[in-house]
Amino acid sequence: MMTLTDKKKYRADIFRHLDGIVICPIADALHKRGICSYLLENKQVRLSDLANTFKANKGYLNVALRALASQGWLNYEINKDQIIIEVNHSTEIAFSYFHLYEDVVSLMKFSERFHPRKFQAEPFEKMQRIIQKYKDGYGIKNNIGPHEKEIVQQILKHIEGVLVGPTTVILGMGGMFQQYFMSTKFKAEEYHSDPTNFDKLLKFLTFLGWFKQNNDTYEFTDKGVFYAKRASAYGVTVSYIPMLRHTDHLIFDDLKNRNLHDKFSAEMHVDRKMNVWGSGGAHSAYFKHIDDLIIQIFNRPIEVQPKGILDMGCGNGAFLIHLFELIDKKTLRGQVLEEHPLLLIGSDYNKEALQKSRENLIKADVWAKLIWGDIGDPVSLSKDLKDTYDVNLADLLNVRTFLDHNRIWESEENTEVPLRHFQYQSTGAFASKGQYLSGQEVANNLYLHFEKWKPYIEKYGLIFIELHTISPKLTAQNIGHTAATAYDVTHGFSDQYIVEIELLHEVIEQMGLKNDWSFFKKFPNRETATVSLNYISKK
Repeated sequence: MMTLTDKKKYRADIFRHLDGIVICPIADALHKRGICSYLLENKQVRLSDLANTFKANKGYLNVALRALASQGWLNYEINKDQIIIEVNHSTEIAFSYFHLYEDVVSLMKFSERFHPRKFQAEPFEKMQRIIQKYKDGYGIKNNIGPHEKEIVQQILKHIEGVLVGPTTVILGMGGMFQQYFMSTKFKAEEYHSDPTNFDKLLKFLTFLGWFKQNNDTYEFTDKGVFYAKRASAYGVTVSYIPMLRHTDHLIFDDLKNRNLHDKFSAEMHVDRKMNVWGSGGAHSAYFKHIDDLIIQIFNRPIEVQPKGILDMGCGNGAFLIHLFELIDKKTLRGQVLEEHPLLLIGSDYNKEALQKSRENLIKADVWAKLIWGDIGDPVSLSKDLKDTYDVNLADLLNVRTFLDHNRIWESEENTEVPLRHFQYQSTGAFASKGQYLSGQEVANNLYLHFEKWKPYIEKYGLIFIELHTISPKLTAQNIGHTAATAYDVTHGFSDQYIVEIELLHEVIEQMGLKNDWSFFKKFPNRETATVSLNYISKK
């Protein structure tokens, strides 16, 4: 039987695994390019000088160095317009072990040749050689001091994360964990066409304590069930491995023509199907916190209710389905849908997502209208809604989840408007195609973004869930208790702009919009919060 202490330890390992998936390629790239040696030699450097010396993309180099600071291995300070990187008492020890990351980074790159969601023999064999090194502790001696031992364990957990994360996602997405669980006891040959190599993988998971083995038969342990049920927790970070494989390229090569946002072609930097699967598990946990407000809004007199709901970034349509069923069954509006139909609109930038939404909405027998839209261009969306469906965007309650940070950066927008000043100084690392962006620039851009939406959300409001960053110092103090490092790297390298909760609220305040504090929530409900739930409308 699992104890509360067991669960806390297993959950901490998930966070450390996610750290590892993003840290391994960063550490390997900076080590091989000589940046680590340079930092040790110079002790303290300015980010701009480091970028110039190594001809690096300052924006992505900033993301990488801030990630190492989030692991406690560097000091990272913002002094006016300069970012200062400084070594600390952990730097030399950590850097001396960065060579251990080479094997798993090589595995990440090698696996690019193969199907992203299937087990195949060649990566199996390469992985097996790394597993053996891992089991042997990479030959590291036991007589090292306690501080060095702590850093070594941190690095080994990172390596374990690269071995465990993608494996867990494949087993979870394929439903194999569920089959194992239902079978109680099973053999490798029952679930894979290459039972010899697959058996080696199961032996590794047994070594980690996920299964117990009796001859050629395997059976789940309580620990294994814990991880199997949380397989989706790895999904979002693992989905960015196509991008993380090219960390060296991101930091050091010319990226002027990089394009992450072509609506007509498949995304190359992320496995979107995996990303949606991974985020689905996490997002659904937040939906229930919106329910009370939705019920309240659609219990008001009909004449003051919105005509419907726009879900911007509708993804697979799950949120729209949830909202319809909630309103239908638990509100006064649900009792008069024949007389006062509920307009449900789903919009997304990704055309594959719109198709998936269509399929799921039809399957759920939920009537909704779908339209392509860009989170950064509500004016065009409003016009298209009017032209296509004769619907006014301002007549709808706007909802969205984890989307505003994913707007496309527009470097020349409103260039005649001076930068606004914000009291809160973000510690985030931001970039567009490798170009460095300051926290103040990002805050101003966020203000301009919401200013575009203001005419459409003043009347009935905007309910949104948003992802956030926290300071690298705070992350380093909470290793094993937050996924902030993974969020910061995957979003920083893919030109997404997650800011602190405090900065978001200052932007809303400066816009003259009202945040309903009775509805506001943050997750977790402490200083390490990386998710917020907000309801904003006209004051």
